[in-house]
Amino acid sequence: MSAPPSLTALRRSAKDCRRCELYRNATQTVFGSGSAGAELVLVGEQPGDREDREGKPFVGPAGRVLGEVLDEAGVARDEVYVTNAVKHFKWRERGKRRLHDTPRAPEINACRPWLESELGALQPNGILAMGATAARSLFGPKVKVTRDRGRLLDSPFAPVATVTIHPSAILRLREREERAQATAEMVDDLELVLSELRHLAQSAVN
Repeated sequence: MSAPPSLTALRRSAKDCRRCELYRNATQTVFGSGSAGAELVLVGEQPGDREDREGKPFVGPAGRVLGEVLDEAGVARDEVYVTNAVKHFKWRERGKRRLHDTPRAPEINACRPWLESELGALQPNGILAMGATAARSLFGPKVKVTRDRGRLLDSPFAPVATVTIHPSAILRLREREERAQATAEMVDDLELVLSELRHLAQSAVN
């Protein structure tokens, strides 16, 4: 069996992806970034406006929230690999602004081979899907974030996997108390994965 392509090769190939129509209105493909040896992969939905312009995932407002969650859980950003289920920014125009538009199932399905190839190259021990689009791409339509978060899910890509909300969902909350609670709950979901990864490492030692 041949070895899976490297992340560098995948990133190069993804630049010219035409598997769906989203590339037509996007600035560029936004591939994942982070440590190639990362034990944990965080999967979001799709690039936002700033990510589309800069070509890197989670560098906008949602990335700031994700950074806060990682800090609270004691995880350095460079210790994880972050990516999205969909690699092109889907948007609709409102005045001079480009507003996020939720990817449809065919677009998610068209981009899934890139995500699967990324995970094949990384071979992580843990995966945290953030938001409904990532959950659908990784676990199928039967998994629901609000129902299934807080428990481990079966995945062919990693021994430890689950779902949580997307950081942008926290940004949409208006009240400070609501945002604080949602952030704490997302930290809990992340810490569930971290705890299981520690148990996995301990079992390997023993």
